Amino acid sequence: MFPDFNRWSLPLLILVLQGLIFVVLLLTRYFRKRNYSDLFLGLILLLTCYTQTCYTVGFMGWYDAFRTTKINYFLINIGVVLAPLIYLYVKSVTESNFKFKKVYWWHFALAIIVVALRFGVYTYDVLQPGFEDVQNGILKLAWDEAIIQPVLSYISPTHMLLYLAFTFQLFYNYRKKIIQYFSNTYKLELNWILTFLVLFTISFLYDTIQSIVGMSFTDLGYQERWWLNLYLAVITLFIGIKGYYTDTTKLNKLQFSFSPKTIGIPESKNEMEDKSISEEELALVKNLMENEKAYLDPELNLADLAKQANLTRGQLSEIINSGFNKNFNDFVNGYRVEAFKSMLKEEKHKQMSLLGIAQDCGFNSKATFNRVFKKLTNHSPTEYLKSQLN
Repeated sequence: MFPDFNRWSLPLLILVLQGLIFVVLLLTRYFRKRNYSDLFLGLILLLTCYTQTCYTVGFMGWYDAFRTTKINYFLINIGVVLAPLIYLYVKSVTESNFKFKKVYWWHFALAIIVVALRFGVYTYDVLQPGFEDVQNGILKLAWDEAIIQPVLSYISPTHMLLYLAFTFQLFYNYRKKIIQYFSNTYKLELNWILTFLVLFTISFLYDTIQSIVGMSFTDLGYQERWWLNLYLAVITLFIGIKGYYTDTTKLNKLQFSFSPKTIGIPESKNEMEDKSISEEELALVKNLMENEKAYLDPELNLADLAKQANLTRGQLSEIINSGFNKNFNDFVNGYRVEAFKSMLKEEKHKQMSLLGIAQDCGFNSKATFNRVFKKLTNHSPTEYLKSQLN
């Protein structure tokens, strides 16, 4: 009997319906504010909800109640569409003033081919006599299931793997870039992007392993594949909530009008001589940090400090990278860590929490503070305090 609300169908149904709510919210916000990140994330959630809906109605008894259903014609491997959407979502978040270009349509070439083939198969079969009495028509069985789907089972994982690799590369390159500009990066929501990528990578690995087991070792039925669908339904809801309420627009509004020098050995002797840093320049920046205590501003960035020093961002970046042999992020946070140590020596920890002291020193989050302190001292803040008390 359809619908059958049971332990298999009900959890998926509840999660999918809630996921669809965030699809509507994201797409509505896109049409109102025209943020491409909302469009791509909304489409990602819509595709995952669509897949889960097909499985949900199966567990609800759809296929048993409607033996001649044509739903199989509309069950398309979403990986060929999902992969480029994930890439473009991260790109739309991390690229300044992102605009969708015509060339980006090439990312969906494989998806368009797959949809066109499936539409052609359906069009042919629907014109054949007796089609209304069967679930799958002649071409669906002879061509789609016998040839196209097996080929796609090999192409789709490779396609997804490549796009995930490119997307992770895009993310890590961006993260390396912004530490040249910002002293605190936590509020730039990079953790959310990484979480988003990791969740989809886990689902990809899960699906790949499940497919290998199903093809090589034992046949997996709907109930064995239910766990992957439950996982996808859960992360769809999580991503919907987190993605909707996380403001990533601050990332794509950042302006990187020059390329700061990265830390490294000059390519030639002439380059080293041409770009040598004077003692006056080093003293100017040191004065801003040590006497003016510019690092106490938790929102301090390269542009702000350059303005205080009456330098261009390029000049300041060169001084910090070449003169102090540090990127901007490590340079500023080094002063914050030393300020934190000084406050511990003054026994401020007896009056304030460690996080409170860290915030007074310019850190804007516990996560950033713990990560930076561990990186620069090889100890957690608590471990360091204990070592000072002993």
